[in-house]
Amino acid sequence: MKKTVFIKNAAILTATSLLLRFAGIIFKVWLSGAIGSEGIGLYQLVFSVYVLASTFATSGISTAVTRLCAEEIAKETPKNCKRILNRAVWLCLTVAVFSAALIIFGADFIGTNILGDTRAVPSLKILPLSLPFMAFSSCLRGYFIARRKVLSNSVGQIFEQAVRILFVVLFIKMFIKKGLAACCFGIILGDGVAEAFGFLLLYLSYIVDKRNLKSTKTNTTTGIFRKILHITVPITSGRYLNSLLRTGENVLVPKNLAKYHLSGATALSQFGMIKGMALPLLFFPSAILNSVSTLLIPEISEAVTHKNRHTIKSASEKIIKLTLLCGILCGVLFFFGGEKIGVLIYHDSDVGFLLKALSPIVPLMYLDSICDGILKGLDQQSFTFKTAISDSASRIVLVLLLLPKMGINGFILIMYFSNLLTCLLNVGRLIKTSGAKIKIFSDLLLPFLSAVTVSMVSNTILKLINLQNDLVYIIFLTSVSGILYVGVLFYLEIIPKRTVKTLVK
Repeated sequence: MKKTVFIKNAAILTATSLLLRFAGIIFKVWLSGAIGSEGIGLYQLVFSVYVLASTFATSGISTAVTRLCAEEIAKETPKNCKRILNRAVWLCLTVAVFSAALIIFGADFIGTNILGDTRAVPSLKILPLSLPFMAFSSCLRGYFIARRKVLSNSVGQIFEQAVRILFVVLFIKMFIKKGLAACCFGIILGDGVAEAFGFLLLYLSYIVDKRNLKSTKTNTTTGIFRKILHITVPITSGRYLNSLLRTGENVLVPKNLAKYHLSGATALSQFGMIKGMALPLLFFPSAILNSVSTLLIPEISEAVTHKNRHTIKSASEKIIKLTLLCGILCGVLFFFGGEKIGVLIYHDSDVGFLLKALSPIVPLMYLDSICDGILKGLDQQSFTFKTAISDSASRIVLVLLLLPKMGINGFILIMYFSNLLTCLLNVGRLIKTSGAKIKIFSDLLLPFLSAVTVSMVSNTILKLINLQNDLVYIIFLTSVSGILYVGVLFYLEIIPKRTVKTLVK
């Protein structure tokens, strides 16, 4: 029964993630057409502050609620989940209000002196309105993941995204003639409205679900605040400082690109292409991996509670292998088809160049993200905090050193260094903590050679038939390469048949 629930939840989360990412990319295409790459760059500057504020208000809370509620469920005292959620909400509200006050009263200073663009000030002044709703939703999502009831989260996220797109499109049409500052204001306002509606739906789902919380034991959990803070503080501190450093990086990137003989508008456009266009596409295929990673947190928390080392080791090995197999194929496909994808989706060959240039680090990005999530389930949030800070600090130094001399190529080089560093650190820690093993030949080398071979075969066939339609080209390249890749993996027994049956044990 537990396996069936896991598979069903993974399918729901994967489908939701793919739908949301697809809708997000289509929306970004429309948005880039409406406000241009310079407008996307301006939005990314404001969005970096948005991420910083939301990190301060919500980071770590969702993970803490998931882990603590999962532990109570494992102890057969799920009624205590109400008390955990209540404490988490109050903690979130306190931090969210504090964060909102900082942004509201500091908007002029942040926009003028930190972001270096006064057009961002109006957006910053309304940005904090969404923080309390975002904080509450974060707690509720953690609760539903622990309860293995991800449908509520999925419906809430889809509804929230639909509201976001609807209102942003409406506001953009209202403000488009007033300039980029007004358009950015409209996007942030739409985000706030969406957060409020998303929270309302999640809260209604919680009211219905909490009636089913019945404990078979009467044990009452004590020290809830202390337990929440033990998990939340390292994660929040790490993400907060990391977001602060990334915000600094986002401010410095266009400024230092401008030193590379570029105008301010061109530098902001290149920044928008990297962060707002290329990276969302590169992360699009990782939906299934992120879904499995999210669902593993309560499973691993239960295994830790019961001191089941075998389950921890087995789960870690399987998710690492699955991530490598998927990430390697995606990276190779972006290498062969990246230029056409950029032109097809954004009608911009520069985006295609970035996709191809960054394709080799796709497996690293996926693996780093997955390992980071699993480590938090293993109570290793202090380590991920140190890793994130080291990475962000080194990126800022490299931005100052490389971008004025190398331009956009310097930023690509920084991405390579950053992802390699964090991936090696997090994977190494996970191996040490869980006892998992990576087989270099069967988990890395053979899948890479297989992915390159099948993609080259597919690409050669496409060139021979001289296919001109970019959409058909991408569909053919992806589907044929994927089918051949899976076939080769089965033939070489990189994926034994028994693995398919036991993948989610």
